[in-house]
Amino acid sequence: MDFSHLTIAVVGGDEREQEIARLAATTGATVKAYGFPWPDEGVPGVELSATPEEALAGANYALFPIPGQAKDGTLFAPESPAPILPNRELLEGMAPGGAIILGWANEMLQDAAKDLGLSISEYEWDVELMLLRAPAIVEGALQRAIANSRVTIHNTDVLVVGHGNIGRILARTLVLLGARVHLAARNPVQRADALSAGCIPVPLEDIREVAPKVGMVFSTVPAAVVDAETLALLPPHSLVMDLSAPPGGIDLAAAEELGHTALWARGLGRRAPITVGASQWSGIAKRIADMEEAR
Repeated sequence: MDFSHLTIAVVGGDEREQEIARLAATTGATVKAYGFPWPDEGVPGVELSATPEEALAGANYALFPIPGQAKDGTLFAPESPAPILPNRELLEGMAPGGAIILGWANEMLQDAAKDLGLSISEYEWDVELMLLRAPAIVEGALQRAIANSRVTIHNTDVLVVGHGNIGRILARTLVLLGARVHLAARNPVQRADALSAGCIPVPLEDIREVAPKVGMVFSTVPAAVVDAETLALLPPHSLVMDLSAPPGGIDLAAAEELGHTALWARGLGRRAPITVGASQWSGIAKRIADMEEAR
């Protein structure tokens, strides 16, 4: 894969972006970086920029993080010196006809890109890519659950809300660890699939009936499905973890007020940055190659 005629900007993110930038540089592309943790030894073939504007100047492709944008529109960049807001002013230095590749874009970013003649490629819902990174996310979720729970996963009743790519693998892993997994999903086919994997299927609208018996709740649904009334039914000091994209699926503020252990578990892929970064780059590289071929 030869991208030597391209300039790629990797802006925002975490340790995964180190691997994405490194692999991008192996294609021969000019790669500039800003806003993710920078190792002391640097990243081979990658130029560290002083500002996001400098990184994006002349870029044919801007690679933003997969977690997408926060409620205020800023990019996921927990260790950036300052928040990164991908507005029109930030993007106007990109090369004409450039493209932005990220997890998902909000309306502000979509409008700014349209005004500047830039295209957007979202991969938050790329099933192949999500499945490749799902094991790292599940491992990270279990790591945090074990570290923050007063009970074992084994022999505990657990509620997993949602049966998408992450929810499905999480539920099956919890079953293998000896949990009694109640899987809540709206789709009857998903519930049947969960049953075949050893879960106890629950219609999404019936989670309050299950709540009094579970010690852990994991939500993978990016919509408000686990509300304060449901949380009030949980046993005292339960663990609740939201793995979904903003705006999230659990009222974490209410969970804390009720005395539960409330965890916002985004960016879990960073626990295995080489594995996850490589899987993300594989999907990104395919998108770049397809867009270049279509020009």
